[in-house]
Amino acid sequence: MFQTRGLKNTLGFSLIELVTTILIVGIIAVFVLPKLLPESSYSAHALRNEFISELRHVQIKALNNSDRCYRISVFSDGYQLSTYQHNINNAFAGCIDAQLIRTEVKQDFSSGAIIELASNGNTDFTMDFDNLGRANLGCNGACFVVKADETLNIAMESEGYVYAL
Repeated sequence: MFQTRGLKNTLGFSLIELVTTILIVGIIAVFVLPKLLPESSYSAHALRNEFISELRHVQIKALNNSDRCYRISVFSDGYQLSTYQHNINNAFAGCIDAQLIRTEVKQDFSSGAIIELASNGNTDFTMDFDNLGRANLGCNGACFVVKADETLNIAMESEGYVYAL
């Protein structure tokens, strides 16, 4: 019989080869995939998710701080959060006649993306939130439209629940 000493018959790949290959494919996917997607389409999805997160963030602030009024001002080129001090003994009347405490840095839209109201198409509007996290817009369902190469919708229920459509 013919025997080979010291030589192994190996079938398949070693664990190191598999892990290295997976890492290289992952790194290539992270850097190449965004270049293959149209930028404005990616921008529309990113802006929609960012704006939903901002709305939810402001709702949580409003729920936790009953002596404050929170306003999101949306412009044709970005949006901005402002915080106001108001009298909690008065019924919620928005941030009208309230003292401005703080204004955050304006978040600019990129790639020509815009956010508009679904009801009338306005790109300049403000939303005040009460201490139950509800916006003063009074909309129920699709409230906002994010436009870039794609058109995406954001819904807000009357109770304050915000989600992507």
